Amino acid sequence: MAEPRARAARHKGQTNFAAELRLLLLAYGDPSPHPSFPSEPLPETVRVLDEIVTDFILEMCHGAAQYAAYSRRQKIKVDDFRFALRRDPNKLGRVQELLRMERELKEARKAFDQNDDQVGNLKDAGKKEIEDLGDGADGKKSKGKGKRNARRDSDATEDTTISKKRKTG
Repeated sequence: MAEPRARAARHKGQTNFAAELRLLLLAYGDPSPHPSFPSEPLPETVRVLDEIVTDFILEMCHGAAQYAAYSRRQKIKVDDFRFALRRDPNKLGRVQELLRMERELKEARKAFDQNDDQVGNLKDAGKKEIEDLGDGADGKKSKGKGKRNARRDSDATEDTTISKKRKTG
């Protein structure tokens, strides 16, 4: 990182990630100073870590913006952040791993959604087959107009086949 940038006056003393940092400190085993104290991390520790994280994010965004400006683009892309992290292989590797995982999750969601559509279409097709079978195919008279419509449909197909034969013959 180049020179540290001064925080804006209106954001001075304001924490951005206090809740997340408290949980992170507890997860990594932040010891309380004395057993009689609560298991909450010290507020000074949380404040300092929040400043460090906020400054890191600001510096990364400024570095990515500089690279985008150098490339004559108005918008920042993910590759700009990769370029800003190019000198830190650990962070760059983690970013690439997270991007790969995101891509895999997208593909899995897409495949899952496609499978849901196919299952839904099979259910609809099954309902139509059941309705078709219910129109007197089992030997019983069905209620309603289903059988009459079936006769009309078969008559209509016979008429069209006859008219086609007459036209060709």
